[in-house]
Amino acid sequence: MRTRIYNAKILTMEADRPVFDGEVQIEDGRISCVKAYSGDEAEPDRNKGIWDQEIDAEGNLVMPGFKDAHTHSAMTFLRSYADDMKLQEWLYDKVFPAEGRLTAEDIYWLTKLAVMEYLTSGITSSFDMYMKKHETARASEETGFRMVLCGDINDFGGTVQDVEDDYLKYNRDHNSLVSYRIGFHAEYTTARPIMEGLAGLASKYQAPVCVHCSETRKEVEECRERSGMTPVAYMDSLGLFRHGGVLFHGVHMDDADFEIIKKRGIYVVTNPASNLKLASGIAPVKRYLDMGIPVAIGTDGPASNNCLDMFREMFLVTGLQKVFCDDPEAVPAMDVLKMAVTEGARAMGLNDCDSIAPGKCADLIMLDLMQPNMQPLRNNIEKNIVYSASKQNVKMTMIDGKILYQDGVFHIGEDKEVIYEHANRISERILGR
Repeated sequence: MRTRIYNAKILTMEADRPVFDGEVQIEDGRISCVKAYSGDEAEPDRNKGIWDQEIDAEGNLVMPGFKDAHTHSAMTFLRSYADDMKLQEWLYDKVFPAEGRLTAEDIYWLTKLAVMEYLTSGITSSFDMYMKKHETARASEETGFRMVLCGDINDFGGTVQDVEDDYLKYNRDHNSLVSYRIGFHAEYTTARPIMEGLAGLASKYQAPVCVHCSETRKEVEECRERSGMTPVAYMDSLGLFRHGGVLFHGVHMDDADFEIIKKRGIYVVTNPASNLKLASGIAPVKRYLDMGIPVAIGTDGPASNNCLDMFREMFLVTGLQKVFCDDPEAVPAMDVLKMAVTEGARAMGLNDCDSIAPGKCADLIMLDLMQPNMQPLRNNIEKNIVYSASKQNVKMTMIDGKILYQDGVFHIGEDKEVIYEHANRISERILGR
């Protein structure tokens, strides 16, 4: 499949490369050429006739898709079900019991619903931590969505052998839309022997380990009581981060934690909307960045957020840091955009999806600049994306060179009404009317 997107403004997300007028050429799911126009108008196409598809961007912006670096897709059935609660009560009294009634087929349909929402937000890949991964993978592959699965074992289910089996299964095909990272739910839900087993697995494959970490003060205090250490220090003492890792949340850290994170090359994924809603706190994003610690952005699941909207997350990341640090210069827009695209891709192991350049995956979005919230264009389009844009500006979402969402219409192999019907039936069966 050969596709040409022309008459576009292009933001490649390559370092120090500003927005320019040009076109992107795609062949078999990969970017084959990125061409900058020398004048104001599109250059004549000297290869006319070779394209299977030509898209006139009409002056709108083409850029790499956003990466949702922490989520629980199938929790769509819990949206607005358990709100205005503390994390521990929310998790143990509401979420875990409801999840215990999910079937594999439920997770398949609920993930498809999440995929639809990701696409409308310009999200082209998600880092998903949930159970019954084969159903999440099936939903992703059928819709054409790129998904990185994350291990989620804990004392309530799963084994180290399960993690190894999934690691080998989903990383076998490097051209697949689905891949896998070693992980577990959290220190406070996982016994030491399991964590030690995962540390051995990470050493065997020289792979990073991904985990919820230091989300609440209570979590940190209780870990100190059990181990005499913070969650970061305790898990590091078990050898979990010898080959790096990804910490989801990373809200409550002490000075030694920052040093461990930097030394081990660990990524932190901040989830501002979820942390606000659960009153977990505000992650010290500016300090991470000042220390050279890479930060990505996640929505968390739709039970705690409650929407899968990267535009809202980006604004919250920068806005909260400015207040938190009492500094309007803290965490500027371009840093946030890098977190949402480039750092997210790298945290997820998707190094071919971090920019628009020849050889990279054609995971692209087109943002409508001809909306009033994006005008005038002359000031700074990149800052507009963070401070002004919203889901209404997403005209197109393309993954692996295929258009999955365009001008409000989904192309995912399933009618949206069918997905909605299944999701509502599942919610009614599990949660009641």
